[in-house]
Amino acid sequence: EENVTVTEDFSRVENTYQMEAEVCIIFSDFGKMQNVCNLLTEKLGTSVTISPPHFYHTPEAVDTLRRQVCVAAVGNTQRKAQEVCRLFGQSLGKPLLIREEETKEWGGHIDSHLSNSPDSLTLQERIQNATAYASCRVFAVFEIKGKENRRNKLL
Repeated sequence: EENVTVTEDFSRVENTYQMEAEVCIIFSDFGKMQNVCNLLTEKLGTSVTISPPHFYHTPEAVDTLRRQVCVAAVGNTQRKAQEVCRLFGQSLGKPLLIREEETKEWGGHIDSHLSNSPDSLTLQERIQNATAYASCRVFAVFEIKGKENRRNKLL
């Protein structure tokens, strides 16, 4: 598979042959990674060494996060506008203008100010440091329909 890299090293030690293999796997599912590590440890015991995972975000994953945050911001804006319209006895119409004002991203890396090396962090600390966050501020203008429009539609 394209997400697996295997490096093998054969050597002769006295009258025996020794093989060492390094397997690097890229996982997109944290649970699946844990299951594979547990299975390898269970089946191979002390003959296997599992290095701590290295977390990173693909450009596609970051782009998906940006889009999801923007869509959520637009949805929140629409719900708030609907609540305000209800408060004044109006109904919300279609959007006339939606503009992304500001997008912020943070996290997604090991902070350089940490005194511990990345290898000495616990798994939970590594996950926390690798978690990416994003926020988006949007500006939206919606059409407002008066009470009379609603009554006419009912008739």
